[in-house]
Amino acid sequence: MTYQELQIENQQLRRSQKASQEKIAALESQLSQLYKLIGGFKSERFVAEIIQEQLSLFEAEVCSSPVEPSTETITYTREKQPHPGRHALPEHLPVREVIIDPEEDTTGLKKIGQDITETLEYTPASLVKRRTIRPKYAKADGEGVLIAALPSRPIDKSIAEACLLAHILVSKYIDHLPFYRQIQGFKRDFGWEPASSTLSDWMQGCCQLLEPLYNTLKQKILASGYIQADETPIKVLDSDKPGSTHQGYQWVYHDPIHKHVLFNYRKGRGQQGPKELLMDYSGYVQCDGYSVYDKIGAKNGITLAGCLVHARRKFSDAMDSDKARSEKALAIFRQMYLQEREIKKQTGEDLESRKVLRQEKIQPLLAQIKTWIEQEQFNVLPKSPIGKAMAYFMNQYPKFENIFTDGRIELDNNLIENAIRPLALGRKNYLFCGSHQAAQHAAMLYSFFGTCKMQNSNPRQWLTDTLRRIPDHNIQRLEELLPGYTTS
Repeated sequence: MTYQELQIENQQLRRSQKASQEKIAALESQLSQLYKLIGGFKSERFVAEIIQEQLSLFEAEVCSSPVEPSTETITYTREKQPHPGRHALPEHLPVREVIIDPEEDTTGLKKIGQDITETLEYTPASLVKRRTIRPKYAKADGEGVLIAALPSRPIDKSIAEACLLAHILVSKYIDHLPFYRQIQGFKRDFGWEPASSTLSDWMQGCCQLLEPLYNTLKQKILASGYIQADETPIKVLDSDKPGSTHQGYQWVYHDPIHKHVLFNYRKGRGQQGPKELLMDYSGYVQCDGYSVYDKIGAKNGITLAGCLVHARRKFSDAMDSDKARSEKALAIFRQMYLQEREIKKQTGEDLESRKVLRQEKIQPLLAQIKTWIEQEQFNVLPKSPIGKAMAYFMNQYPKFENIFTDGRIELDNNLIENAIRPLALGRKNYLFCGSHQAAQHAAMLYSFFGTCKMQNSNPRQWLTDTLRRIPDHNIQRLEELLPGYTTS
């Protein structure tokens, strides 16, 4: 074998060895992530360790010669704070008074006061049979019969009143109780056992009634000019393949300014769903690095803003394989979020001042990570966790810069992830939706209940009131029925 042939073979071996190292690193990273998933939730909180060579602000001044340690006794007194005691019971709760007189005879004794002890009782929910009676009156001269009109009900000819429908839907989509568990509760507590199909029909009837309000919510969000977008999977029974499930997706759109959220079910994760919904939208869309959003962002009138928490999360995932570099990046991310906290305290609702301070204090920190990555990215394996984290950051950097062009834009999509969390909890209880239509009905109810949460509205009270009013409400004024509606 010639010298030249030996060189070629050595080069091939080195390339093969490098590829093997990258593959091993990638597999080790995947295995580490699987262990984390199996082990449960792991906090992403990061507090940088003090480097040994770096002096702490709180350490004593360094002397050039050693000093013998000395001791002193310090005594002091402090005022003992009283125990705060129990939290006061809410004033709006109904009160049932129980008076307990002494067993001894109190005849002729003067009452000088009383001791009051407040405790809490629980009264289980109750089913009440509502009987609506409408007297009939014969008109004079046989001109007919006079009788009051029957009040509108959410579902015509149904035995369910608005309060019962609201209870069933809130129990499923907020308390995560599937219909069969609710039926068991009704049978156990009240001796009433409705059919599962009956509850499904009631839910479908409610969603048909609420659909115009859902479209109104959609229009409000699309008119905001700044929305956050994300997607999450949901399993749906496949009618074409009995016994199997289809992987559908709930696309979620959140308006952080007006505190509205919209779930929109689609059969897949492709661009058709968001492209169709955002067809007439103009403004900012804050999202992660999923490629579909890049295609959406190519449309005129849409500007994509990045999510810093997704970038930060990738460096957090790389801690096990490259602790030093990961800590370097995470420490800068931490500084950014500390600055953001202080800026929001200073500026309040003044969005223009918030934008200026962010550009002054946070944007340079973002550029600092970019400069550091440009220096380090060729010293790491591209397929390693730290290599992937760096590549993701650089690819998303233009979107990160857009965060600082408008004071409304958050640093990340955490608010929309909070909105998705109830769906993730529900998946563990009812596992799948019965059909694609049921999945869209679920999207509608998650939209209303998520908005209730953001508006600090009681979802049961809101839905009961809305189901009572909407049958007779002016369709041109449906906005008045949205959670948290104000005239301002």
